Amino acid sequence: MLYYAFGVLASRIQADLALTASQTFGAFSWSVLVAGLAATPVGIAIDRYGGRWIMVAGSIVAASGLACLAVAGTFFTYMVAWTLIGTAMALTLYEAAFATLNQSISNEAAKAISTVTLLGGLASTAFWPLTEALAVRVGWRDTLMLYSVLQLALCAPLHCLLDGAGARKTVGHQHVGATLPEAVRQVQFWLLAAAFAFNAFIFSALSVHLIRVVQAFGHAVELALMLAALIGPMQVVGRLIERTWASATPPAIVGMYTFAALPAALLSIGLFGASAYAVGAFCVLYGLGNGVMTILRGTLPAAMFGRRHYGAISGALAAPALLAKASGPLVFAMALDVASVQQALVPLAMMSVVSFGLFLLAVRRGGLLSVSASPT
Repeated sequence: MLYYAFGVLASRIQADLALTASQTFGAFSWSVLVAGLAATPVGIAIDRYGGRWIMVAGSIVAASGLACLAVAGTFFTYMVAWTLIGTAMALTLYEAAFATLNQSISNEAAKAISTVTLLGGLASTAFWPLTEALAVRVGWRDTLMLYSVLQLALCAPLHCLLDGAGARKTVGHQHVGATLPEAVRQVQFWLLAAAFAFNAFIFSALSVHLIRVVQAFGHAVELALMLAALIGPMQVVGRLIERTWASATPPAIVGMYTFAALPAALLSIGLFGASAYAVGAFCVLYGLGNGVMTILRGTLPAAMFGRRHYGAISGALAAPALLAKASGPLVFAMALDVASVQQALVPLAMMSVVSFGLFLLAVRRGGLLSVSASPT
């Protein structure tokens, strides 16, 4: 509701509110920035108070933001709505959910995170057509108002069922781990944060501009759309593979293959983009990697720094990635405007190699290539 509906409704909102494209999409980027800025304090709050009421509050803020967007008549109100929605993203989406799971069921958190991301991979599949169908029938404003009601009637009550701060199901020394100040003093924290940020920048840039990139290689828009449609199912396939075959594999090993997938994907489209098969290979690798990357964001912080202050640490790790995610589409659009598609892809390919190298350095510094996937 908070993320995927906008892609379907953006053109209607822009036309109705008489906004420019930069205003329409800039406000959405602002919401991602707000989510990035709020990620660390939200993680600290979940560590201290538990995720139940934090996520309930997030549903209420989400309902308020969606309702505000539904009634927006000016750019000021539009920006207020996206500020609320960005705050709600930090309170309810993956990072908050991962912190809550690690706190309440730490012994089974990795499995639970995998399950949540597997179901989350179906979000775009469900909400893109649902949002379009509703918008055609009742308009974009009533569609958003309906989603606002669903946040209060469905999401908030479900969040009330989560375990509270005192319901941690752990054994032994599962709470041993670094504090946030201790983590940020470790080199591997910054290496991992940079690796995630570079990947987020690339993924967000290509997600927005992939159709334009494929067309620039001489393919028809129909073929571009068909090949791009592979990405969503491949994300789910990647998570299924991680959930089944790789379920007992340490996250550092899973991460090696995941981070390596993006340079391979960019090499495929950068060198052989005129071939539809190469574009298809890119979409498959891109989707598989993006699907598993979401799981790694949830499992690697616990493996590297422990679970005791997982919320604060994972929030701090997520903040640079969210900021990169917000800037990626704009920066890549500027590159495409002044360079050929092959030239614009070169910096992304270099960043993907750097990201892979930073990840390898991070897990080696953290000692994760020779230890169990379940830290103690």
